Amino acid sequence: MRRELSDPNDPLGDTAEGAEFRRAVRALIERESPPARVSEMDEAETFDVHLHSRLAEMGVLGLDAPEWAGGSGDVRDQLIAIEELAAGPTSIAAFLISHYAVVKVLASTASTDDQRRLLEDLVAGRKKVSFALSEPASATDVARLMKTRAVAIEDGWLLNGQKMWTSGAALADAIIVLARTSESGRSPISGITAFLVPKESVGLEVREIPTFGIHGMSTCEVFLRDVVIPPDAVLGDVDEGLRQVFATINREGLNAAAASIGVARGALDLAIEYASNREVFEKPIASFQVPQHWMVDAAISIEAARSLMTRAAIIESNGGRSDSLASMAKLVASEAAVEIATKGMQVMGGTGYTREVPMQRYFRDGRLWSFSPLTNEMVRNRLGEQLLGLPRSY
Repeated sequence: MRRELSDPNDPLGDTAEGAEFRRAVRALIERESPPARVSEMDEAETFDVHLHSRLAEMGVLGLDAPEWAGGSGDVRDQLIAIEELAAGPTSIAAFLISHYAVVKVLASTASTDDQRRLLEDLVAGRKKVSFALSEPASATDVARLMKTRAVAIEDGWLLNGQKMWTSGAALADAIIVLARTSESGRSPISGITAFLVPKESVGLEVREIPTFGIHGMSTCEVFLRDVVIPPDAVLGDVDEGLRQVFATINREGLNAAAASIGVARGALDLAIEYASNREVFEKPIASFQVPQHWMVDAAISIEAARSLMTRAAIIESNGGRSDSLASMAKLVASEAAVEIATKGMQVMGGTGYTREVPMQRYFRDGRLWSFSPLTNEMVRNRLGEQLLGLPRSY
């Protein structure tokens, strides 16, 4: 199910430039990260440093970054890159979502020469930075329950605490850590500050967490035990860090929608290919009504998610806010990815269960975005309140 790269009659389709960029990204993936290599990296649970370098050379790491840092393009280009990667080397798509969130935070908060140089290094692929927000005892309620603390001392700040689910921290050169610096007052998101903590800081420890999917990018616990950082490690304003970071959540949801669409598309392509070639009772599986209806429904769900995502992206790229549309896109796309990969495995039977074909990886990897960056249950809660005006349910 290869979607046409562009259609002049589709107001939500790729622009001519977007279609050309999509072709270039797809060609890069086919050349540098074919299915055999993706499988190899997934089995070895290894980050693809080579593909990361090639993406940097192509300018993919700088999409929607400031021009002064070497950036170009906008959110629509990010969505193209993430979707194409998610249909193949999905772990690198997950890395890009985290990378773009870090770039957005640094672009709006970097205030020192070192911080600005770090942003340039991120865009050029010379450095990697992870983002540490979640904690063991706090999920969506992280602000109210945050236990990581930063105390002002004579030489800067003293950090203590523990972070969970920190993507890519094993290979990061620095970690953006959110820590409480004062009491919350009226709002739980007040009194939290963002700090840029070098990976080599004394007292900082990173431990990888074995995960079900996304094997090509680490997921980690981060321990901070009397970590001393200088005064200029603060990103943005003291006590306003979480407000600054929340500006990235809408974009992260959009990017998660793109990744989910990529996984869904990859799984459907694989199911169509298998069902068209595999014969039972002297005819292809694809000729039977039940799998055929399922594949049609899968294609419809992908396009529904894409339409929501593209509308939201157009609003974002023109300076507006698309909170509800972005949430809807993430919700529809992530549930489509899970459903399509599950039924794809069913269509392929034992073949889909083997690690020799990508379907089982789509099944594992696509599950991530049903609860990241927010669980779909929480997305529905927020849509009920913000879109429909219903009483808060949490």
